[in-house]
Amino acid sequence: MSQKDSTWIKSTCAYCGVGCGIEARTNNNGTLEIRGDKSHPANFGRLCSKGLALGETVGIEGRLLTPKIKHQFSYQEVCWEDAITDVASNFNDIIKKYGKDAVAFYVSGQLLTEDYYVANKLMKGFIGSANIDTNSRLCMSSSVAGHKRAFGADIVPGCYEDLELADLIVLTGSNLAWCHPVLFQRIREAKAKRQCKIIVIDPRSTPTCDIADLHLPIQPGSDIALFNGLLAYLSENHAVDYNYIESSTDGLDLALASAFRFGDIESVQAVTGLEKAQILAFYQLFATIDKTVTVYSQGVNQSTSGTNKVNSILNCHLATGRVGKPGSTPFSVTGQPNAMGGREVGGLANMLAAHMDFDNPDHTQQIRKFWQTDNLATSPGLKAIDMFNAVESGKIKAIWVMATNPAVSLPDSERINTILANCPYVVVSDCVADTDTLRHADVVLPAQGWSEKSGTVTNSERRISRQRRLLPSPGEAKPDWWIISEVAKKMGFGNAFNYQNEADIFREYAQMTALGQEKYTPFSDVSPLTRPLNLQGLANLSTRQYHHMAPQQWPVIEYNQPTARLFANGEFATPSGKAQFIATDHRPPAMAISERYPFRLNTGRIRDQWHTMTRTGLSSRLSEHLSEPYLDLSRQDAKQLSVKQGELVKVSSEQGSILLRAQISNECQQGQVFAPFHWNDCNTSMGKADTLIAQHRDPLSGQPEFKATAVNIEPSPYTSEALLISQRKDVATLLSDQEHWTSQRTHKGYLLRITSKQPPAQLHHLLAQSLIKDGATGQQRINIEAEPESRFALFKGGLIETAFIVSDNLQGRIDTDSCNEKDYDYLYTLIGRPLSDPLVQTLFTGKTPPEHQNGRLVCACKQVGVRTIEKAIRTQSCCSVNDIGKATQAGTGCGSCVSELQMMLDEVRVREG
Repeated sequence: MSQKDSTWIKSTCAYCGVGCGIEARTNNNGTLEIRGDKSHPANFGRLCSKGLALGETVGIEGRLLTPKIKHQFSYQEVCWEDAITDVASNFNDIIKKYGKDAVAFYVSGQLLTEDYYVANKLMKGFIGSANIDTNSRLCMSSSVAGHKRAFGADIVPGCYEDLELADLIVLTGSNLAWCHPVLFQRIREAKAKRQCKIIVIDPRSTPTCDIADLHLPIQPGSDIALFNGLLAYLSENHAVDYNYIESSTDGLDLALASAFRFGDIESVQAVTGLEKAQILAFYQLFATIDKTVTVYSQGVNQSTSGTNKVNSILNCHLATGRVGKPGSTPFSVTGQPNAMGGREVGGLANMLAAHMDFDNPDHTQQIRKFWQTDNLATSPGLKAIDMFNAVESGKIKAIWVMATNPAVSLPDSERINTILANCPYVVVSDCVADTDTLRHADVVLPAQGWSEKSGTVTNSERRISRQRRLLPSPGEAKPDWWIISEVAKKMGFGNAFNYQNEADIFREYAQMTALGQEKYTPFSDVSPLTRPLNLQGLANLSTRQYHHMAPQQWPVIEYNQPTARLFANGEFATPSGKAQFIATDHRPPAMAISERYPFRLNTGRIRDQWHTMTRTGLSSRLSEHLSEPYLDLSRQDAKQLSVKQGELVKVSSEQGSILLRAQISNECQQGQVFAPFHWNDCNTSMGKADTLIAQHRDPLSGQPEFKATAVNIEPSPYTSEALLISQRKDVATLLSDQEHWTSQRTHKGYLLRITSKQPPAQLHHLLAQSLIKDGATGQQRINIEAEPESRFALFKGGLIETAFIVSDNLQGRIDTDSCNEKDYDYLYTLIGRPLSDPLVQTLFTGKTPPEHQNGRLVCACKQVGVRTIEKAIRTQSCCSVNDIGKATQAGTGCGSCVSELQMMLDEVRVREG
């Protein structure tokens, strides 16, 4: 390795459950340079747009730097000693007065396994309550419950290699191209090499469908009908593995009895809305292709019947003996970087650490002895929504929120904000200085962020990888495990929390996984009490070995001997050693559509953003592809509603209303709409999608229904629009209640898209006067009040600080009409430029130089805009996406924009005949 290469540090991406390895090094200016780790088995060097932009999301701006305690209506900076004492004393006082269940922790898949372990140990082991739950409850808990019912443990049996060995891949409830792009790349390459068949089951026609041989646009919530019909078809056509069923499973008869409600294609068709030929094609492929992998994610899990959906899928794999075999297995893909790690250490309220259970006396006895505690929780705690309901009712008096933003992400989010505002004592640990949740905190604790943390995460294939420290911590930020441990010591539990570093914690956790199963080997006969989660091979790592630990899949019985697949021998972790078929039955979504709410809303992620944007929102390039919260609806529905592309619509449910930009496409079926959930009160005035979601949830997993909300849609007319750029993040506070706004990060500042019910002249006057009044002395200004566009700029020290354009209609020219000569995207780059700069002059002439007409960003990886792509198609005779890539580099990074490139290619062809 050269000296230059030795400066690269291996770590793990901060985003989805793929768990991609990255390499990073610090540049001379203190920024991070990121590249994919070619040696990491999860991604072999590939990264998506979010991973490539990780270096743009670190730094001191917007960071929480010091502990703070609220006094009346303002925060006072305090030292760590005072902050920890405040938390510990308040928790102890509340426990003494109201009991141990009066306190709760709400944690996150953004925590590292070591952080998670210590939080769980404090709450369940020493406070003595199981009131600790995680935001993984919102994304993967139905898979957890389904796995436990079928396999006896929360196990993903397969590995990513199975995607490349399969002859049939079924993607259900997963827009893999946008939500897990690197896995999508691996599948796309496997299809090109091996011509495997791919089936996509999704109500929407998403970019994932681009590689599909068959797309099944089922009605929302009808998954069980489809898979029960498949189980019945397999049985009727003798396409089951009778020997496997006899030797390795129980309960088929009951599962079949339920499945035969959909024993004919017509009954499946009636519920799913699919064509008979589509259903039959799917069933025949599944029945005849032995090497089949079924990948399922949030579209399956986030439902009031999510657990049964999972088991309906597992039933089909058990019936055919396709579990844990090369290229043949069910595969749950997790949503967060450490959702799996949190599940392993007991981050869910209904689980104990190391996959042990409350209802097993041996497990509770082993944990008491191992932790040396007499106060172990003896029953499950409250799941996420129940936990916040208990805060509302007063049963919980104090809650500690760690590394998550429930004021945005939980259903009925406005109600959650009210609950947090009224909670007697709220503690928030976070790395950013302003989130919707943080605004309710009584105590604010600055935690390390990604690039400063050190620990481990577990990805969707059970692969443990190291996150390593890349940068120094800003201000007084501390590791989450340290913060929790210090509070535990102040509460009186010091002997159990005397950790020197994260390696101490990992060793303790690894030792715990081996309790009661010291003689276990992964391919021997499995005794009824054996837990497949076993890290005994890592329990005695030296600190040096821990810091240099290579990625490996558990179980790890011997050091550096991970296990790729589980259950291939037909032995399971149930009391009988056999997998369990589970009888499931279809039931419609909890919220029925009605005359008042005639549309079905699906929520989810977009390509370049992550969760509530506290990290990805810091990257200017990640904000340019889809820069406003939007509603995707069909052309038929748009016509019926008299809604045009780019106009604002009001979307309402029984919980509330929001404003979104209409995006008209062929993705959604008539009567169905889609909205991303990323935006929050920090970056939009009225675009928080989870405001609309009800608290309906799965009775077994507690997972909410995010995919099938009944809503109404109506146009929301406005009179004027503005684009405003500023160095200031808080410029939105200058607006009145009549303005709707969305803010995005740009080069050296922020861009606000504003709509108003006021006429353009009045909006111009409001903005200009507010900026002048609020501005510092020594500013220069240029004001052009003209029709149809008025313009304004403030200069400080001769450099542009703030500027805006007002018109009666800017939106159509910005996002939808890519051939229009006017292009406002150059505005992103104006902040900090002098008045003499020719590009600044375009702000006042209204004529954009051709070299700056790049248009809306399409390829975030390579920073290629729509006009650059269209010009290449026209002038370089591009006939394919590959041609576009050669001409512009678009689509040659993570590949998530390939479907959009193809659509643009088709549109140019149609437009030019």
